[in-house]
Amino acid sequence: MAKPILEIDGLQAGYGDVQVLWDIGLSVNEGEIACVVGSNGAGKTTLLRTISGLIEPKAGSIVFDGEEIAGARPDEVLTRGIAHVPEGRRLFKGLTVEDNLLLGAYLRRDKSAVRDDMDFVLDLFPILKERRLQDATTMSGGEQQMCAIGRGIMSRPRLLVIDELSLGLAPRLVERLSEALIEINGTGLTILLVEQDVMTAFDVASRAFVIETGRVSMSGETSVLGEDPRVREAYMGI
Repeated sequence: MAKPILEIDGLQAGYGDVQVLWDIGLSVNEGEIACVVGSNGAGKTTLLRTISGLIEPKAGSIVFDGEEIAGARPDEVLTRGIAHVPEGRRLFKGLTVEDNLLLGAYLRRDKSAVRDDMDFVLDLFPILKERRLQDATTMSGGEQQMCAIGRGIMSRPRLLVIDELSLGLAPRLVERLSEALIEINGTGLTILLVEQDVMTAFDVASRAFVIETGRVSMSGETSVLGEDPRVREAYMGI
């Protein structure tokens, strides 16, 4: 039986007096790609920000690899092995592609392994090798997303959480990024993908959690949920 690497129970979080997440419960198994889907404003980004320590939860538990991390600082969460690829890429203007990638490894001391991971990222996304000395923020949206994913990989995490992989990108680029996620997962890295485009998410993930108004309304294997009339009507336009 697959072992959960991330277990969330009774999670409540929000911004000031505005509560966004209500009693969220989900688990991600080691080595899988899981996804969280839902409409805009459902609470998906808030969930990832809470996991990553950017928002302090009001209640509930977040257990990563057997240790409670709810309320931990972002740097502590990263050190424990969770890397966050944020919505909108958030690359550093004025820094090259190479420098943005290296920032992902700033807490690491294993320099030879950092070089190996840089080679892996540049082989995974050859366009980044060509753009290595270019200001990362002057690249196309798809290339910036590749750089943001690469920066996450550079921390050598055990869990990579990605917020809105396909946002604002052409279908051809989304397909390439989806293929890259499958390749990354093939190295053993667990991935939690938050995505508004349900078809994209279900193409790469084996399990899914549907969030509606801050609550998990459905969960299960993507092959099963993809045939559910409620999911097809609400999120696939079928």
